[in-house]
Amino acid sequence: MAGVKPWSLVLIVLCIMSLSSLVKGADDNNEGLAASFIFGDSLVDAGNNNYLQTLSKANVPPNGIDFKASGGQPTGRFTNGRTIGDIVGEELGVPNYAVPYLAPNSTGKAILSGVNYASGGGGIMNATGSIFVNRLGLDIQIDYFNITRKQFDQLLGPSNAQDYISKRSIFSITIGSNDFLNNYLLPLVSTGTRISENPDAYIDDMIDHLRNQLTRLYQLDARKFVVANVGPIGCIPYQKSINKLKENQCVDLANKLAMQYNRQLKNLLTELNGKLQGAMFVHANVYDLVMEIITNYAKYGFTTAGTACCGAGTGGQFAGIIPCTPTSSLCEDRDKHVFWDSYHPSEAANLIIARQLVSGSTQYVSPVNLKQLGNL
Repeated sequence: MAGVKPWSLVLIVLCIMSLSSLVKGADDNNEGLAASFIFGDSLVDAGNNNYLQTLSKANVPPNGIDFKASGGQPTGRFTNGRTIGDIVGEELGVPNYAVPYLAPNSTGKAILSGVNYASGGGGIMNATGSIFVNRLGLDIQIDYFNITRKQFDQLLGPSNAQDYISKRSIFSITIGSNDFLNNYLLPLVSTGTRISENPDAYIDDMIDHLRNQLTRLYQLDARKFVVANVGPIGCIPYQKSINKLKENQCVDLANKLAMQYNRQLKNLLTELNGKLQGAMFVHANVYDLVMEIITNYAKYGFTTAGTACCGAGTGGQFAGIIPCTPTSSLCEDRDKHVFWDSYHPSEAANLIIARQLVSGSTQYVSPVNLKQLGNL
């Protein structure tokens, strides 16, 4: 190798070492899952909205007060600690939290543990969440995954990347609540939608959109899916406050719409399991699971399922209108509240939900639980 400069040899060696470490990083976790790709709304947003000009943000205290990885500093998660997506990844052995797609560090080796595309205010329908100005709807989130998918080809080579995505990655989709709360049911903003579409037609539209969106992910080599249905949105503190209900009451219309959508979602996942070869679509029955926690909250160690922890005393009757900000009042027993703020569960509730999805029975997760999905 006459004429080759010593520094050139160093560069070549460094390049080889870098490539081999990437492949090793991809191989270190050969048993079980290596990556978690998270799509959805504020229930699983890990900080994407920090990088948007949007009214839907959680990057201020006391949000994140119990999030150990940040030392209790806000990260953009809409809860006091970990989201359901964070906990599911931990329970399944994924080495790191999925990095928010819009974060500056979501490049190179960092994406090998997965990427989080979720965005507060986002929905299945592109018009959903327009009241917040900016948010990432599911179509845009999948556009971003398409970019990530190409990055995996560059990092691991096309063949290894395809195996990594299809066999050792889980794709979770937690979306749909905003399509009702911040679209169809929203006064003024949704008037045009409600006049032009009855509930049946609107929900049919949602399901058609979601079918196309899940199929797009399949075409990008996603194979292991978990899709959450819409929770009992009529029981969140925000809905109780604006409808002036008692603490143990829920808004019938919101819950009926959620249940109607959920029935069609379950049918859609059955359809896709039969149609898309090699894929497994797991149905996460979040509605029944959260309703069980709300109804029997004392059994799970909670003292209230009606009043939010953040904003109690300043956010209307059930701390349900004012978002969680540094000026909000804060409960002392955060692990005793089902709800962190007007919309979102506390970390304590997220733990119960996530662990049921990982290891629970077919009552709440079917046809297999997430531990079984990871081992397929």
